Amino acid sequence: MKNNRSIIKTGASLLAALSVFLLAACATPPELAGSAPATLKETPDYVIGPRDELKVFVWQNPDLSVTVPVRPDGKVSTPLIGDVVAAQKTPEELGKEIAQKLTAYIVDPVVTVSVTRFAGPYSRQVRIVGQAVEPMAIAFNDRMTLLDAMIAVGGITEFAAGNRSIIVRKENGQEKSYRIRLDDLLLDGDVSANVPLLPGDIIIIPESWF
Repeated sequence: MKNNRSIIKTGASLLAALSVFLLAACATPPELAGSAPATLKETPDYVIGPRDELKVFVWQNPDLSVTVPVRPDGKVSTPLIGDVVAAQKTPEELGKEIAQKLTAYIVDPVVTVSVTRFAGPYSRQVRIVGQAVEPMAIAFNDRMTLLDAMIAVGGITEFAAGNRSIIVRKENGQEKSYRIRLDDLLLDGDVSANVPLLPGDIIIIPESWF
């Protein structure tokens, strides 16, 4: 009888331990694998966002040519025409709009808008939060990888739990989490831990428990 009770208790303990393990496994997001950079089906034209810096060049009119920041409200201020909404437009679209407004003051204006400092709209940014040396939002570039983002923020702090970091990504309207291995990538040089990023990714780097 004692042996049977011991076997039952042992079996119950193993079952309980297995249940805890399965629950923990379900709570752990899957690893985002693959070292090849992401390839977008079509690279869209750059869209201006708040905190970008723009150079507005008006041909043969140096007094109207300016370098201006895009304000948090998405507007820029230019000579003669004042405030213009720049956010959510391509540089080409903004140049055509400024040229159209300038026709009230000069004949056949030719306007070129170029981006001298990139931030991009929020939907085209990658945000790095937590135990990064310099947590920040950076503009997404085509074929950007995890290593590119880590270089931009100066790596991780000594308190970071790099291999418990995750990427939060929106897929088909739903947010999904994927585990990434920053310790393996940055400390051990494991290139298999370098994964492709997509616009809108959020990289969360937790603090080590001890």
